Amino acid sequence: MCTSACCISNIVSLSSFSSDNFQIGDVNKDIYYRDKNGFSNNDYLTLGVDQLPLFGGRTAVQCYEDFMLSFSTKFEAYIGNVIEEISVGLGPSGELRYPAHPSGDGRWKFPGIGEFQCHDKYMMEDLMAVASQEGKPQWGGRDPPDTGCYNSFPSGVPFFEEGNDSFLSDYGRFFLEWYSGKLICHADAILAKAADVLRRRQEEEKSSVMLVAKIGGIYWWYKTSSHPAELTAGYYNTALRDGYDPVASVLSRHGAALHIPCLDMADSETPEKYLCSPEGLRRQIYDVSKKWTLHVTGRNTSERFDKMGLRQIRENCVQPNGDTLRSFTFCRMTEKIFRVENWNNFVPFIRQMSADM
Repeated sequence: MCTSACCISNIVSLSSFSSDNFQIGDVNKDIYYRDKNGFSNNDYLTLGVDQLPLFGGRTAVQCYEDFMLSFSTKFEAYIGNVIEEISVGLGPSGELRYPAHPSGDGRWKFPGIGEFQCHDKYMMEDLMAVASQEGKPQWGGRDPPDTGCYNSFPSGVPFFEEGNDSFLSDYGRFFLEWYSGKLICHADAILAKAADVLRRRQEEEKSSVMLVAKIGGIYWWYKTSSHPAELTAGYYNTALRDGYDPVASVLSRHGAALHIPCLDMADSETPEKYLCSPEGLRRQIYDVSKKWTLHVTGRNTSERFDKMGLRQIRENCVQPNGDTLRSFTFCRMTEKIFRVENWNNFVPFIRQMSADM
């Protein structure tokens, strides 16, 4: 469900992962992300195969483009009227990030810092090539040492502290630039294809629809210097560097809106000892969105039907400059919504949101 202006608007999610990819993946596990222990994650293809013709002679980006063309043809009659926004899947759960916090199989639990996901052979080959180009071939054979494990806390993990071999070292900066840069290049390539397909359709039909790109809401350990959970997810965001600015820059280039989670969350509701700040994360994202003149859309992260939670969503849908979000998607809509108390809270919430936005 999505409230936009004074109506219920429609958003579709465009994510391309066919059964053919699963068949290829049965033979070649390296088309998927892999962690340092060799565990793979088939939620999304590794960024290392974006430009490699491993899929019946086609690259991953070409496969994504084929899917987009097929989608635009199939839903031609609805684009621009029924379909007002198209969310382009850029990673696990549609979000532009690495699967650094895999909760589904039990490897990770909140508030673990996660692990870097670059151990498939294609990502490692790319890392080695880039390191050699930098004149530092010794930097290309591994990811950073001493990065802990999925459920580590940042204290006591050398890479996420401020020593000689930390994220502040020459090697640390090199690796994080490469790791986050691969994610930015991926977003650039996919959104370019999506924008081109959509542009052709809109020129033919004189219709208007907006592309949307999702990012993850990595709010735990946000108040530390290194922001470790964000670093493993691919956002090179620290106390000294704005990791969301290059993301916003790419979205601006392709006319895409930025979709953020955590609109139901407040700092006071998070465990203080884990140095969480969903509010700080939102403020930072709102600031870069304003800088790059991006539309912002969003969603809740948790299941909230209580009055306080719904009021919090309303308040968080208004940006510091007074602008409201372009649209809001209500997630976690289960059968609980039809319980009398929840329904009595939810109906006025929708009416208020429609009036606000």
